[in-house]
Amino acid sequence: MDITADQFLDCCGLICPMPVVKTKKAIKGMEIDQVLEMVATDPGSIPDMEAWEKQTRHELLLKEERDDGTFRFLIKKTH
Repeated sequence: MDITADQFLDCCGLICPMPVVKTKKAIKGMEIDQVLEMVATDPGSIPDMEAWEKQTRHELLLKEERDDGTFRFLIKKTH
């Protein structure tokens, strides 16, 4: 997926609920249609971000586990 993020958020080393809390804060300061790239190491971040997407209606464009053990998300601010 070839999407350029407007902002990057490093949540590596943080555990639930901090990746979601930091993502919420970062998205709040962004413009509609901008994309946030968030990287985390907590395996729980995948279900946490899926639940957050349903609650907030922001669009989770990408969720992937990378070879280095990190989880990468691209989130589009929708409102």
